Order: sequence, then structure tokens, then C-alpha cells
Amino acid sequence: MQILAALFFEGIDLKQAPGGATHIDLTGIQFSAAAPTEPPVTWAPHLAVIVRCPDDHTGQGVLEVVFRRDGEQVARNVQPLSVEPGRFGYRLVRAELEFEEFGTVEAECRIDRGPATVVPFTLLPPPADPA
Repeated sequence: MQILAALFFEGIDLKQAPGGATHIDLTGIQFSAAAPTEPPVTWAPHLAVIVRCPDDHTGQGVLEVVFRRDGEQVARNVQPLSVEPGRFGYRLVRAELEFEEFGTVEAECRIDRGPATVVPFTLLPPPADPA
């Protein structure tokens, strides 16, 4: 199986299209967000991982997402992956990330210990209060 895309997002909507196709509408794609307060803060961004299963594959695998900050693992999610051969699928991943200071966490997404698709997420300072 192959990862086609991995994106942090705010909303997802699945729609049936003519001919039986499924459309996935992702909204609020983001690679950064402003924190609601000064650190420490817990942030839980949603990640969608879209995969393709070749016709000659069993359709079974394991999706692993390791969240790293400065090379150090800060969270990990492992889940079974079942996609019908010749089709596409997706998995949703959510991790609660502790930020002691603003900065970037990278989500390393891989299937069955294959190559990683890396997606950064940066937590920014809260917006300044208009005075």
C-alpha cells in the first residue's frame, strides 16, 4: 500500500458521487495554528492519511504515525489498515501534543515500516489582543 497524502485538517465530509465513486472533502487544511494561550498548552490537530492499495496487494497493513519534535518522539499512533485491493482509503489520526514552547512537530506516517511521509505542524503564539 502507498500513502498518497497526509494532511492536518479541520473538517471532513464524505460524499457519494455518480457512478459509486466517493469524494472526500477536507476543509481547513493547515500546517500551523495559533495557540489559544501561552504555553504550556495541549494541542490535538487532526491528521488524514489517504492511501492506495494496488490490485495485487492483500489489502491489509499497519499504519504508524510517529510525532517528533527536534528528533524526539512525543506521541505515536498505530492502527490496522484494511483497504480493498484496487481501491483507496483513509485513516484519521489524532494525537494530544504537549507544547512547553511554540514550535514544530513532524508527523512521520508510514505503512508496514515503509518509507515515511512527513507532515509538519507548527504551533504559533496566540494573536495579539487589539488594544
